[in-house]
Amino acid sequence: MAKSEEQKVQKAATAAEQEGVTEQTTVMAPLSDEAVKAAAEAEKAKDTKKKKAKKKQTIYTIKLIPDDDGDTKSIRLSERVLKYGIASVAAGALLFVGAFSYSVYSTFANQNGAAEIHELREVNNIQQEQLLQLSKKANALQDEIDQLTQLESDLRRMSGASPAQDDGSGDGSGLTNDGTSGQHDGQGGPYAQQPSLDNVSEALDNVAKDIEKRRASLLALQEELKAQQESMGTPGMVSLPGSLVGSTVSVTTPTGWPARGEVSSPYGLRWNGSDFHPGIDIANDMGTPIVATADGTVTTAGWNAGGYGNMVDIDHGNGVTTRYGHAMQVVVSAGQHVRRGQIIAYMGSTGFSTGPHVHYEVRINGQAVNPVSYL
Repeated sequence: MAKSEEQKVQKAATAAEQEGVTEQTTVMAPLSDEAVKAAAEAEKAKDTKKKKAKKKQTIYTIKLIPDDDGDTKSIRLSERVLKYGIASVAAGALLFVGAFSYSVYSTFANQNGAAEIHELREVNNIQQEQLLQLSKKANALQDEIDQLTQLESDLRRMSGASPAQDDGSGDGSGLTNDGTSGQHDGQGGPYAQQPSLDNVSEALDNVAKDIEKRRASLLALQEELKAQQESMGTPGMVSLPGSLVGSTVSVTTPTGWPARGEVSSPYGLRWNGSDFHPGIDIANDMGTPIVATADGTVTTAGWNAGGYGNMVDIDHGNGVTTRYGHAMQVVVSAGQHVRRGQIIAYMGSTGFSTGPHVHYEVRINGQAVNPVSYL
């Protein structure tokens, strides 16, 4: 009995302890509003995530059915892939259309440009041909003037009239300073140059001047012949053309002939108008001395690859230079000071040349002028 009572007491104590624990666990501090709200939002987010996970993605299926009894093939594309594909195709189409349009535009532009270039070339060729024909006519007129000049000289000699007072405005054809007319025919200069508009214009200006000069000279001859017939006077003395005019000429001004000989090729258009000659050619025997026509400093002495052969350039100051080409031998050097009449080279036929001669140029500020007016 005692033992059973003891067991009852233990059970009651155990029950009391369990009841105390229960009461202790159920009695808790109340939660705050923020904690309750956070717990609710977390629960809501968990529910939303579950809904999205449960939501199925839209899939598009493309079926390929052959004409025969072959197997049907299916291509499954998600909505996102399909959108990307359509956007890529559209972008590619735009790029293709743009590239094609640019290609068509470029083709037409190139065709128009080529047509314009061809047309300009045709116009240029026509102008060049017209310019060449004009230069040939100018050259022919100059030849006729030279024939008239020769005819006048013959008439003066036959009639005993005084020689024509040449003012040096002609081209110098046939001039000689040693009485060897017709014995030398060496010609040359730089390599053949296509006549430019300025060259032809200058040649026509020279022709006009020569015509005026010949007219005045013939009128003077007519008056002189009349005077001779009336007074039976004697003709005057003959002097070399282009002789020095006293000592008033500056030593730095090109004056006189650079060598004895005959002018075998004039300044300006020559060879039927196909070449512009920037100087005069004075022909004589090989080894004839070539002298400086004014004081100055040698700037070039030696070989020239532009057709002049052995060449000497002299700077006389104030933009005036002279050039002596085709020499057999050069006896001065660059930087050397020379005086008028000093031997600078010996006549030869080097470079672009047909025979022994000196190609003589006078340049003002780099521009070739007619040397005849300085002889």
